[in-house]
Amino acid sequence: MSITLRTVGPEDQPFLLAVYATTRAAELEMTPWTAEQREAFVRMQFLAQDSFYREKYTQGDFKVILRDGEPVGRLYVVRETDLIRILDITVLADFRNSGIGSGLVQDLLDEAAKDGKRVRIYVETFNPSLALFQKRNFSVLEEDGINLLLEWKPASAVAEAP
Repeated sequence: MSITLRTVGPEDQPFLLAVYATTRAAELEMTPWTAEQREAFVRMQFLAQDSFYREKYTQGDFKVILRDGEPVGRLYVVRETDLIRILDITVLADFRNSGIGSGLVQDLLDEAAKDGKRVRIYVETFNPSLALFQKRNFSVLEEDGINLLLEWKPASAVAEAP
């Protein structure tokens, strides 16, 4: 299995919308909306999120995750002076729990350790991927009831902390 990344292009919008829709599916199942209403809501939310990310994080690295050349998810990252910010990592359900997300997160942690940077990500408290970050020693910086701001620090930064 070969996992690679490629830069998002305009032709990826339908795929990225489908990836985003998977993150809202369980929530939308609880609504009395029609399929058309759900699709309209997901499209509106996706476009708002995409616009926000691209306007706020102009230096963002927006990638499609490929498994053996097939699109299976998205990885959005912002590299700052002392921080790697994971905006989003989503793998399609059929490809989850196969090591794709774990491997990509580990690659980012390796990069951060080499460069002496912290890594941060927001994760919903009910998101199964929370376990992935807990296993890698991310700590909770903030909690708002639904979202957790998690942070990982390289060993050098942990040793320097008071």
